[in-house]
Amino acid sequence: MREFTVIIQKDEEGYYVAEVPGLKGCHTQAKSLDELMERVKEAIELWLEVYGEVAFEGLELVGVQKVAV
Repeated sequence: MREFTVIIQKDEEGYYVAEVPGLKGCHTQAKSLDELMERVKEAIELWLEVYGEVAFEGLELVGVQKVAV
């Protein structure tokens, strides 16, 4: 079993949006966090099934910062 970093944001319509930075193009959305976590697990499994382990980028999350401009 492997762990993946998932970035979760909330859009203007109230949906939660998840992105897996280590798997290019792997993302999903849902109305609740519970549903989102189920969907992101499914998205990761499908991504790995299609692209395989070779394409996995083992990125490590360092942190999140807000920048005012």
